[in-house]
This record gives sequence, structure tokens and C-alpha cells, in this order.
Amino acid sequence: MAQTLRPLTIGELLDRTFFYYRRHFVLFLGIAALPSVVLLVFQLASVLARFNEGGPLVTVIITLTTLFVYLVTGTLAQGATVVAVSQILLVRETSIAEVFTSIRPRIGELIRISVNVGVRVMLGLLLLIVPGVLLALRYSLTIPVAVLEETGVSASLSRSATLTKGHLGRILLVYFLLFALIIVISMMWPFLTMAVAAMFSSAVRAGQQPVWVQVVLQFGNFVSQALLSPVMTIALTLVYYDERVRKEAFDLEHMMVQLDSVVLPTPRLA
Repeated sequence: MAQTLRPLTIGELLDRTFFYYRRHFVLFLGIAALPSVVLLVFQLASVLARFNEGGPLVTVIITLTTLFVYLVTGTLAQGATVVAVSQILLVRETSIAEVFTSIRPRIGELIRISVNVGVRVMLGLLLLIVPGVLLALRYSLTIPVAVLEETGVSASLSRSATLTKGHLGRILLVYFLLFALIIVISMMWPFLTMAVAAMFSSAVRAGQQPVWVQVVLQFGNFVSQALLSPVMTIALTLVYYDERVRKEAFDLEHMMVQLDSVVLPTPRLA
């Protein structure tokens, strides 16, 4: 179902986020789940390494490798989700294979952008937290910009700052509402797992986690990641288009492109 490009209220933006998520659930779940499977393997390897007492060096190597895999898989899934939302919003056919194929050549650039933003935000958080929050909001559209406009690190950062200027409050509200929802839902599995484990394991009651509990927790994290991670990216991609509609009349630009693509029938001579 096509939806007209126009400025959205916060309520409309959130409503459209969950509408797209529900309507294209298999698409978004597949995009998030495929990279997360790779991450799950490394997380389970880390659990088993600690359980088998492979030594501090082995643990450090696996931990660093897991962090790197988390960065790569997270960036890949985020970029692919941005492509999927854009295709859906602009009423174009897409698939899991197509979005991964389109994002694969730019994964290195997107990782550099993610690291750059992450370092800036972390340094800002060290400066009494508020600067870090402001930087996170300012650069919240960096990945959508980089993916959809095919820009580099500096250009993506600058472009995101331009698009979000004057609307940081709106973006903060979107972040807060979705982040609170994601946190509440994602905490349900660990809470239930530990509660059930405590009923049957004295080690859990003593404050320790047997290996089977850690494995169950990792599988729960995998499911939560696959189910919840697309939501924020969908919302931020819609914010990107919303800002372009508000500041650059992208809705009119898109309408003109569609009109130009219509092939008018050649008039027949009498």
C-alpha cells in the first residue's frame, strides 16, 4: 500500500514504523537474523572458552573478535534495513538478497562511519553526558545518509547535522520512546531465564551462572536482537525522509520523478 510522502507528526512516524515492521515482518526479521547468526556463533564460543578455562589470552582474543563481529554484523544489518525501508517507502519491490547485495560493497565505509560516530559520542558522554547525547542526536541520520546518498564519512556527518538541525527534540522523543520499549521487552527473556534457572539450580541461587544458563541467555539475546533491532533503524530512516520532505520538498521531487517516468501513449493520427 503506497503512503504519500508528507511531513509526519511523532505519533504518525511511530505508527508508520510499526506498520512497516508488521507488514514486512519476514523481510526485516530475515535482514536482522542472518548477520545475528554469525554473532551468536562467536558469543557461544566465548561462553565455552570461559567454561573450559582456555586461558586469559584465548578469552581476550575471542572477546575482541566477538566485538569486531558485532560491529560488522550490526552495521551490515542496519545498512540493509535502511535500503529495505527506502524501497518500501518509495513503493519498489525488494528482497533480503537484494538489500544485502546492494549494501555489501559499502560495508567498509559504513563501519568507518559507525566507529567515527561512536567515538565522538563516547567522548561527548565523558564530558558530563549532555554533549554526548547532543552528538548522538546530531549524527543519528548518518547511516541513512551514507547508504541512500552514497556519501563518505565527513560528508555523511555534515549532512546528518544539516538534516537534524532544529529538530533534535523530535528525534530525542523518538529515541526515548523506542529505546524504552526495546529495553523493557529485551529484559523479559533474561529475567524469566534467571527466575526459572534459580528454581532448579543452586549455583544460580548462589550468584553463579552455569554454562547452560549462559547458552540459553545467548540464544535469547539472538532472538531479541533479530526481533527488536530493526525497529529503531526503520524509525530513523523514516525520520531521514521526513526531514528531507520538510527541508528540501523531497515529496515534490519524488512526485516529479514519478511523473517523468510515466510513458504517455503516442497520439494516433486520424
